[in-house]
Amino acid sequence: MIAIDLGSNTIRFIEYDGKIWGKRFEKIVKTAESLYETGKIGENGYQRIIDAIVEAKSIFDFSIHEVVGYTTAAMRMALNSHEIIEKIAVETNVKFVIIDPKKEAYLTLMAVRYRLNKLALEPTSFILADIGGGSTELIHCDNDHVVFASLNYGIVTLSERSATSELLRENLIEFKKQVSEAIEARPIKQLVLTAGTPTTIAAYINGMDYESYDQDKINGYRLSLAECFRAYHELLDMEEPIRAKYVGIGREKLIVAGILMVTAIFEAFECNDAIIIDDGLREGIALEYFESLMA
Repeated sequence: MIAIDLGSNTIRFIEYDGKIWGKRFEKIVKTAESLYETGKIGENGYQRIIDAIVEAKSIFDFSIHEVVGYTTAAMRMALNSHEIIEKIAVETNVKFVIIDPKKEAYLTLMAVRYRLNKLALEPTSFILADIGGGSTELIHCDNDHVVFASLNYGIVTLSERSATSELLRENLIEFKKQVSEAIEARPIKQLVLTAGTPTTIAAYINGMDYESYDQDKINGYRLSLAECFRAYHELLDMEEPIRAKYVGIGREKLIVAGILMVTAIFEAFECNDAIIIDDGLREGIALEYFESLMA
């Protein structure tokens, strides 16, 4: 099967047969571009999604696989989401389903736990933070007890709300406050981070750029708060075309807000390091698909 996660910034594809993970592909599509201003998915975002699916069809054989596509925060918020989803279906024959924050968090947690288990790292108690383009999902796992919280802050929406450095500072203070209040768990035994920003920071610290990114080397990496600040200052000092080489075209302006969101999460939970996991919603979609077949 092919699992597709259409997020607020990136669309991610993966092939899975229930045992072996196959080809992977992702593209920055900026689904949530201008959403804060207009309340709608724009024509440019729609066209980038179509182009990415067309490109994916040159990599995967959609005709022989079951295709399951879920979409998240941007489509949840957009006034024209159902119209856009129908247009995508007509144009590409890929039908996306909008999932709620709890379902998104559940599937992401399923994927992260799967990877932690494979790495023999899974702690009995941890907080998982999934920083997306349009929202941030927080999950506290204490053995079998799980608590979910969803915040309407993502790297795209926060960037679009923060036209000035002063607005960015104010929004980050509010974001950090909401993180602290969303999940009551002190002291934190372990922080786990997933999604594009923390994996990009870890990749940069490990000498990778966007083209040489290797998820196998990132999964399980322990990222420190000090390394986040180092990446922030070094990337901020770069010209945007050079920064794009490390973080991906379309993410060069967003990464600044993204890294500051990561540091805010570290500070809100009083943590100095976190386990980085690349697996996220797209892997959770695939795992759920095969779990449903076994039921």
